[in-house]
Amino acid sequence: MGDDVASTVFSREDRQRYRDKVKRNLDVFARMLRESRFDAEKRSIGLEIELNLTDEAGDPAMANAQVLERIADDAFVTELGQFNVEINIPPRLLDGEVFSGLEQQVRDSLNAAEDKARETGAHMMIVGILPTLGEQHLHARALTANARYELLNEQIFAARGEDLHLSIDGVERLSAYADSIAPEAACTSVQLHQLVHPEDFARHWNAAQAVAGIQLAVGANSPFFFGKELWRETRIALFEQATDTRPEELKAQGVRPRVWFGERWITSIFDLFEENARYFPALLPITEDEDPRAVLDRGDTPALDELRLHNGTIYRWNRPIYDVARGQPHLRVENRVLPAGPTVVDTMANAAFYFGLVRALVHDERPLWSQMSFSAAEENFHVAARHGIEASLYWPSLGSIPATELVLRRLLPLAYQGLDSAHVDPADRDRLLAIVEQRCLTARNGASWLAGAFHARYGDSTGDRWDVLRDVLRDYRELMHTNEPAHTWRVS
Repeated sequence: MGDDVASTVFSREDRQRYRDKVKRNLDVFARMLRESRFDAEKRSIGLEIELNLTDEAGDPAMANAQVLERIADDAFVTELGQFNVEINIPPRLLDGEVFSGLEQQVRDSLNAAEDKARETGAHMMIVGILPTLGEQHLHARALTANARYELLNEQIFAARGEDLHLSIDGVERLSAYADSIAPEAACTSVQLHQLVHPEDFARHWNAAQAVAGIQLAVGANSPFFFGKELWRETRIALFEQATDTRPEELKAQGVRPRVWFGERWITSIFDLFEENARYFPALLPITEDEDPRAVLDRGDTPALDELRLHNGTIYRWNRPIYDVARGQPHLRVENRVLPAGPTVVDTMANAAFYFGLVRALVHDERPLWSQMSFSAAEENFHVAARHGIEASLYWPSLGSIPATELVLRRLLPLAYQGLDSAHVDPADRDRLLAIVEQRCLTARNGASWLAGAFHARYGDSTGDRWDVLRDVLRDYRELMHTNEPAHTWRVS
């Protein structure tokens, strides 16, 4: 989403031309699927981590340009807010010591980047939402100086025709208004990518959707926003509202939101791209010169720029990706469910659980999604976002069951099975899945630690709530660097 674009004003003709080009791209994509233009599955996985920048006290540091200049590493790029950066990790095969290799690479990169960030007075944080973010930090001036972000902001508010109303009922209640998409920058996530053959894409996407609620329950790490304790994974509600192009009247008419769980199980990746073209008007109608039919006719791989750009402005929690690498097209499932943090090892545990569980479900003779309704999966997603590790979720043949019991009894064994089938190193498998197991046995994850640490201090304090949040965040930052999993952290 952060690719540079030239600032422009879009005309009616631009929008019509873009819509026509998206449809042509879609026709070419369908032909590529029919003609088997994609390579066989290579079990390649990738990782992106969005990070926050804080000052010494723990408040947001609007310093990403200075920090990135010091880091001088192409793996680190800007994100929406000036207090955000992102690290992109090159793909690896899902086998052997892949997770220990990823963990070491991420830790080395982040430690080196932290040293550079400190030269500017900033610190890097991996947390779903910075607890110290306040309304004074999230305004249009907080957006990164990038023409694409400026255009996106303009187009979302042009479509809405009014300010954003952020309304979240949780432990406490939030009601606030915003005149820019800056609140979206509060939501920092981990994106897990998996290369998938077209024939297997629907099974992978359906499996990822079915377990999205489970991911949130065990991995929640965003209990605070604007100083209020809201959902255990507030990031879900906030992101759904912060990029909503619909005024109240369109919501009442049932117009689909751009941050979308979806509404059905799929039979092909084509279903998702076709829905994108059918349901969602363009936000950034930028048309390139490529003739995709001509490119395909001569035996080359079309970029399908308009189809990809349109897809990038529709924020599915499991997003289909078409991309081209070294002249070869490929498809990926981009899992966008998880928050960042609390530690690198927690992130690797979340990744191992996800990849292992999805792999086992994909190869199950009786698919999970044939046993549960899509609406049940969506309900699980929002219940888990609200209640985190204390959620009770629906599961076929079990009914409503505590998420911790579901993971321990049913899903961890499947994750072990899936990682074994990919020939993942047993030591890596055991070490990382044991972290998920211990979270469930102790009912403790990042969100429960943040909330527990806040209450332990605020209840005994006569100080300001924001001072307590800063104190908690500084302790979080120190514990984050130990790389000890969050379920082992002492609350007080």
